[in-house]
Parts: sequence; C-alpha cells; structure tokens
Amino acid sequence: MEWTADAIVLSLRRHGETSAVVSLLTEAHGRHMGLARGAFTKRLRGVLMPGNTVHATWRARTEDHLGSLKIEPSQARTGFIMDDALRLAALNSVCALLDGALMEREEHPALFRATGVLFDALSEATDDWPEAVFAWELGLLAELGFGLDLAKCAGNGRTDGLAFVSPKSARAVSQEAGAPYSDRLLPLPRFLIGDRGRPAANHPASDLADAAELTGHFLERHVFAQRNGGIPAARGRFVEMLLRGHTTSGVLP
Repeated sequence: MEWTADAIVLSLRRHGETSAVVSLLTEAHGRHMGLARGAFTKRLRGVLMPGNTVHATWRARTEDHLGSLKIEPSQARTGFIMDDALRLAALNSVCALLDGALMEREEHPALFRATGVLFDALSEATDDWPEAVFAWELGLLAELGFGLDLAKCAGNGRTDGLAFVSPKSARAVSQEAGAPYSDRLLPLPRFLIGDRGRPAANHPASDLADAAELTGHFLERHVFAQRNGGIPAARGRFVEMLLRGHTTSGVLP
C-alpha cells in the first residue's frame, strides 16, 4: 500500500530516539498516521511542526498497518507566526481539535482545504483572523454532522434580529423571541451571522467571547464529551490568551 500527497502536520509523538509517530491531515486520506524515521534530526526537526504543510509518502505492507512516512518540506507556515504567541496558540488549537475530533482515515477534503485557507490567514498581517478561527470551528462542527442552524429564528421564523442560539437545538433565536429566556440561551455574535469568515466592521470585542462560548459548547457536547480529557487543552489556552488580550479594548480594530 502506498500514497503520496500534501499534508498538514497535526501532531507527533516521539518513538525511540529520533523517530516519531506523526498525525497528518490529507485531502484524500483524511487524518492519517505513520512512523517518520529521523523526525527529530536536524533535517526534519523544523519541518514536522503542527501547522506546516509537508509532502508525504506513506507506505505499508497492508492497509491497516501504521506504515512509514517519508517527509519532504512543502510550506513552513509556523515560521511566519513563531514570534506571535497568540497566532501560534490559534494554530495549535486548530491542530489539536482536528487531531482529537477526526476519525483516522476518514476523508474530509473540504475541511482540509478550509484549514489550509485558515492557516494562510494566520500567516498574514491582518487583524480579523480570530473571527475566521471561530467560523472555522463552526465549519468543523458542520463537517462532523453537528452544524448550527443560524439562518432563521427557531421561534418565529424571522431572519432578522437574531441574537441567541439554543444550547439544545443549536438553532438561532431572535432578540424578540429569546428575550424572556436569555439566561438560558447562548449569545450569537454578529460576525457569525450570514457569510462565515466575513466579520462585521467594528463589532464589540465581547463578540469574541460569545463566539468562543458558542462553538466551545457544541464542540464539548457533541464531539469531545465522550473522549478522554474532553476538549483539547490547546483550545482553552488559545481562548484564554485571546480574551485576555482584548479585555481592555471595547472594540476591535
């Protein structure tokens, strides 16, 4: 058995002195693991980092074996954001979510492409990338079959004035319909309404906290509740760093 493809590095676990079991995300083969010999040598040490894209060749005697990986450099994204602790935390969060949420060797081509676009955004000198991270988390939920219905109000069917999400049904609720029950509903950030990844200008910084709570609730409930350790710690570290950095700012640039 053999395949060759571009892949995003999600994680690696040391195996022996210089080798590692590497978890990759590929377009055609999903999340795929393999043994990379020499992973901690000088040639590959800076290549096999979460978030980097590599050119990988996987070989195994049979399809159900772990197999071996031959790795060649392709796109070293982490080098562009290594000096930005928050962007690096976001990248590590995304990799940890993918590594923990996806079944091995289950194809998710759209998710692979969306993750590449998100990582490219993290590498650019823009200020709206945090919104794209939470929009990506909504996409991850949808890809796994737990998408939120944010198109119209679950109570009255209206498409305007949406302000909340039901934590049980994952459907949007308008301000009018949800006001009497606001303490039992999740706030719906404005930048997640409509086209995903297109944030509204000058939205309140509190929207980021609301987005983190919203996607975190459904990730924990539907994806990680039955998995050891729950939602990955890397996601919590990213959210903590992000919100701590914006608590003194009422409005994002």
